[in-house]
Amino acid sequence: MNEAMGQSRDHATLDGATMPTETALDSSYEGQLGDYSAESKSDEVVEPSRALALTNFTPPSLGAGERFLRLAYRLGVPASTLAAPFRKPAKTRLLATVLNPLPGQKMAGTAIRAGHFLVHGVKAPIAQIDFAGAARMAPPLERVVHSFSWLADLEASAPREQVAPVADRVLASWLSANPSPPSRAGKGPAWTVGNAGTRELNWLVHAPLILSGNDKAQRARVLAAMNDTARWLDKNVGRAEDLLAEVAGWCGIVAAGLLLPDGKPRRLFGEAGLIKALGELVGDDGGILSRSPLGQVEAITLLVRLRACYNAVRRDPPAAVEAILALLVPPLLALTHGDGSLGSWQGGWAIDAADISTLVAASGVRTRPLRDVRQWGYQRVVAQKSILQFDAAPPPLAKHARSGCASTLAFELSHQGQRIVVNCGGAACAGGIIPVRLEQGLRATAAHSTLALDDANSTAVLINGKIGNGVSEVEVDRRTIAGEKLSGATRLEASHNGYVARYGLTHRRILIMRDDGTELRGEDLLVPAGSKAKSGKVAFAIRFHLGPGVEVRSSEDGQGAGLALPDGSYWQFRAGSQVTVEESIWADGQGRPQLIQQLVLQGLVSRGGGNFAWLLKKMG
Repeated sequence: MNEAMGQSRDHATLDGATMPTETALDSSYEGQLGDYSAESKSDEVVEPSRALALTNFTPPSLGAGERFLRLAYRLGVPASTLAAPFRKPAKTRLLATVLNPLPGQKMAGTAIRAGHFLVHGVKAPIAQIDFAGAARMAPPLERVVHSFSWLADLEASAPREQVAPVADRVLASWLSANPSPPSRAGKGPAWTVGNAGTRELNWLVHAPLILSGNDKAQRARVLAAMNDTARWLDKNVGRAEDLLAEVAGWCGIVAAGLLLPDGKPRRLFGEAGLIKALGELVGDDGGILSRSPLGQVEAITLLVRLRACYNAVRRDPPAAVEAILALLVPPLLALTHGDGSLGSWQGGWAIDAADISTLVAASGVRTRPLRDVRQWGYQRVVAQKSILQFDAAPPPLAKHARSGCASTLAFELSHQGQRIVVNCGGAACAGGIIPVRLEQGLRATAAHSTLALDDANSTAVLINGKIGNGVSEVEVDRRTIAGEKLSGATRLEASHNGYVARYGLTHRRILIMRDDGTELRGEDLLVPAGSKAKSGKVAFAIRFHLGPGVEVRSSEDGQGAGLALPDGSYWQFRAGSQVTVEESIWADGQGRPQLIQQLVLQGLVSRGGGNFAWLLKKMG
C-alpha cells in the first residue's frame, strides 16, 4: 500500500486543483508566494531534561537576627521559644481574615449542600465517603476531599450563614476520621504532602467559613488541626511526592506562619523553602517541569491564595514569589485557544475560558501568551483567527510526571474559537465520568493528533501517571516565510527519536500555517536513523482527532473529508492516501467525555522510510 503511495506521491487533488504533497511542500510555497526570505532560527535539540535552565531565585535578604531565627527553627527549636522566649506560648487563634481571591464552582457547591461531592460529572454521596482513606476513592475525588478545595465551591453556592453548617458537618466527619497526623508522609491519601499543604492553605483562606459556628469545642478542634498540620508539614515537607506537591507543602507552612501566633520563625523558614522549591520547579520560560497545563494552573492557584494571606496581614510577598508568578502566566496562556479555553496536553482537559480568565485576573499579571515556549516544549502560531499548538519536546521526566503522555509532535488547531483538531485529553480526570480504566489509553500516542508506529507509544506509558523509555530528544526549527498581505506562513519542523530503538525510524513532522489562518499543510516523514535501513514493513497510523460538533463527510475518492463546523464554516482535509473516519472521545471543560470523530491515515510503510502529506483548508 505504501509503495503505491510512494509512487503516486507527486500530487493530490483538492476540488480539481493540484495539491503539492510531501516532497514538494516547501517548493510549493516558493512557487505560490513568489520571492521571499525566511527568518530562521537554528535547529535546537531538546533533551529529556529539556535542557531547562532553572530559574535562580534566592530567599529574601535577612538580617543576622532573622537568619538565626530561620536556622534555629529549621533545627527544631519551637517557634514560641524563638518568638517570645520569656512568656507562655500564645493561644492558637487566627491573626487576620483572608479574602478568598478565587471563587469556586457554584454548581459543585450546590451539590455539596444537597449531600454530594460533584467531581467531573460524578456525584459521590458524602455520607458514604471514607475520610480515613481505608477505602480508596478515585484520584480526582480523593484530591477534592482531602485538599478541601471544595470549600471554595461551597462558599460560592450561597450566603455564609447557609453554608457554614454544611462545612462544619463535613469537617467534623473528616477530623473524626483523622484525629492526628501520622508519623510520616504518605500514610493514607489525606497525608500526602501535596494534599496536606493545600488543605492547610484552604483552611486558612476559608477560615471564616469553618470557624463561624457557635460550637466552641468544634472551633478549638479546627484551630488545633491547623496547628498540628502546620507542625507536620514542617517535619515532612521534604518527603513530598513531587516538586509541585512540595510547593503546596511550603505554601501551607508560609500561610500558617503568617496567620497563626508566633509565626515569624515558621514564615522565614517557609519562605526560604518555597522559593528554593519554586526555583527547581519553574524553568526560564515559566513552564513547570511536568509540562502540564494542569500543574501550571495549580502552581498559579497556590501562589494567588498565598498572596491573599500576605495581604491579610498587610505584608508584601517576597519579590521572588511575585517574579515567579509573573513567569508562570504567559506559558499557560500559550496553550489557550481563541475562545480562551485550554488545549488538552499532558493529561489535562479543555478547562473553560471563564476559569482561566478568573485565575489570570486574580494573579494580577497582565501579559500576552508566549509564542515560542521552547524549554517548556510548546510552539504557538497565531494566524488571524486560527491558533495552532504544537508539542515539540520530549515528555517530562518520570519523576515529574503526574499524568505523563506520549504526545510528542501532536498538534491542536482552532479557528474563531472552534476546535478543529484536538487531542483526547482527560487522563488526569479519569475516575469521574471518564472511567479509570481509560486513563492509560488517554495518555497513549494514539489519543493524540500525531503519528504512531505499530500501534505503539512513542514513549512508554506506565501506571500511576509515570512514563518510561522512548523519546529522549527532539530537534526543533521555526521559520517565518515572508509574503505580501497575509500570503506568508510560519513553518514548524520537529523530529523525535521515540521509534528509533524499536523500528530504526525517526519521525519528522513539518507544519506550515498560512498567515491568513485558512490553510495548514503538513508532512509526516519516517526517516531511517542508521546508515543501513532495516528490511520489512511496519504499520503506521496518523490520527487527527476532530473537535466537538464537527460533522464529517468522506470524499468520493476516499482520500479526504469535508468538515462542517458548528459555526457554519466548512473545511476540507486532503491526503495522498485513503482516509478513514473512526470514533473517538474528548474531555470537555468539566472533564466529562464527549463523543467525537477522528480521521486516520494508516497502512504499512517500508523500514527504509516514507512520507505522507496532508492539507487542511478553509473553503469559501
